[in-house]
Amino acid sequence: MTSSDYFVTMNILTIDLEDWFHILAHEETSFPEQWGKFESRVEQSTDWILEALVRNKQRATFFCLGWIANRYPDLIKRIVADGHEIACHSMNHQLIKSQTPDEFKGDLTECIRLLEDISQQKIRTYRAPGFSLTENTKWIFEILIENGVENDCSVFPAMRNHGGFKNFPSNKPNLISVNGKCINEFPLNTASFWGENFVFSGGGYFRLLPYSIVRNLMTKGDYVMTYFHPRDFDSDQPVLSSLSMKRKFMSYVGVKGAKAKFEKLLSEFVFMNVRDASAQFDWDSAKKVKID
Repeated sequence: MTSSDYFVTMNILTIDLEDWFHILAHEETSFPEQWGKFESRVEQSTDWILEALVRNKQRATFFCLGWIANRYPDLIKRIVADGHEIACHSMNHQLIKSQTPDEFKGDLTECIRLLEDISQQKIRTYRAPGFSLTENTKWIFEILIENGVENDCSVFPAMRNHGGFKNFPSNKPNLISVNGKCINEFPLNTASFWGENFVFSGGGYFRLLPYSIVRNLMTKGDYVMTYFHPRDFDSDQPVLSSLSMKRKFMSYVGVKGAKAKFEKLLSEFVFMNVRDASAQFDWDSAKKVKID
């Protein structure tokens, strides 16, 4: 089979396992030493997601923060027990541009070791915090490959607050080649509106858009990479008064109706996790993107 054969049903379900206060680039919430003062809601929010996945017989990839795994190892074990893939989302949820290559490597290896110890799974998949991979930080690919990561899901092929890789040449699965070695890339998918690409399949975009639009775009697409967070479905989470109006809108818009939308999505589409998508995909026919 060719890669186009698989695109017909390649809807990938992923969850970024973060707490409600893991808001990037904000002075009150940017660093681990600040997080202890906030009430944690990640367990109850994630348990609801797990229950919804069981109800709808779906499997997902959970991109886990090491900070969360270190405090709630039983939560990681519950995710594994339900048959989901555990993947790395960094240890301490810092933007890639704020780290040196050595700092990034240290964070990555610490998180992988912790997640493998708790889950008893080989960690093969990674996503950068906030999709903060950019043209200037593509050096992370060589470090990922050196540390046994086979699948990356960090490319956001449009502009966003934390970076984005607007000129990345593909919004479909592809091979990234670095110094003769390759890593499988599962970028965010995009849709076009008035000549600009935008994302619709996760986070605030999913919460903001009417379900009919999401469903229509899902139906038209041959590859969809979703991304959700436990906080996307937690209407009782605290609201940070220190956020700007724009960031309050981005963080809380549509949360009250998100559970119903998510359940509808799970009932109407068949999803797979990254591990299974990677195993099924015909990488020999994939576009190869060379990173210098």
